[in-house]
Amino acid sequence: MATVIYDGDCGFCRWSLAQLLALDRGRSLRPVALGTPAADALLGDLSEADRAASWHLVSPDGRRWSAGAAAPPLLRLLPGGRAPAAVLARAPRPTERCYRWVADHRSTLSRLIPARAKARADARIAQAALSTGSCSAR
Repeated sequence: MATVIYDGDCGFCRWSLAQLLALDRGRSLRPVALGTPAADALLGDLSEADRAASWHLVSPDGRRWSAGAAAPPLLRLLPGGRAPAAVLARAPRPTERCYRWVADHRSTLSRLIPARAKARADARIAQAALSTGSCSAR
């Protein structure tokens, strides 16, 4: 099971993660919030600034991807994700630029998401955390 480390204080981040979890029919993703002991253990070699700079995907064997570089391996884990993953893997610079744009504007994007949608996202993340044995969700 791969671990998705996300910013639990970011409404847009939580909503986006919930969308991914909804696609994760095989339950191959374990959500873990930044700043939790589980996240700290997986990101121990990174500075606090590097940890907080993006989301991270950690494979069961310990390989880690961050920011835009994490999108292709994440998509490969989801049903129907291989083709989009292949496209993004062939275009790492645009993928990273798109990720950076979204990350830089996440506060604005978060305001566009209704509170009820964020609440549903939080419930989905909590359910996924329980079903994967993680008590490290937000």
